[in-house]
Amino acid sequence: MKLTHRDEWRVMVTIKPRRPDDIGLTGVAELAEFVATPGPLMVAVLPRRLGNFGFVSMSDRMASNDVEADYRARCEEIATTLRSLPYVEEATVTCTETHTCSLCSLRWEVLTADEAADPANCFDEHSAEGEPVCCNEAIDAFRTERGIPAVQRDGAA
Repeated sequence: MKLTHRDEWRVMVTIKPRRPDDIGLTGVAELAEFVATPGPLMVAVLPRRLGNFGFVSMSDRMASNDVEADYRARCEEIATTLRSLPYVEEATVTCTETHTCSLCSLRWEVLTADEAADPANCFDEHSAEGEPVCCNEAIDAFRTERGIPAVQRDGAA
């Protein structure tokens, strides 16, 4: 019922520069003093698209049989390389997750425990925590899986 889409892969890097060269400010050490910010810097490093081969470009789906796994692997490779640098404190692979209903393609939302306890938020007295709210088909599937009585809708026998 719930589909998870992962995109916008990136490596979040925490940098603690010790000298100008650590952040690419080369050639200025003899002309200026370097004063680092009081805390570390956070930078997002975006991987090159899977379908970008430099001389030719195609969609990620054409370049990969498993786009999610390939982006994760590419980001892990970037993170491993960055972690070896002396001024990098941390490198974490992350992405944006979007959850949708496999039946209606709307954003996946479910009743929380507090919402299920409030009759104003429920379809009927059998509504429960975790019940989807996007479409009737998702509600029916949720209730069937858990042995909860079906929603009685207008015109139902």
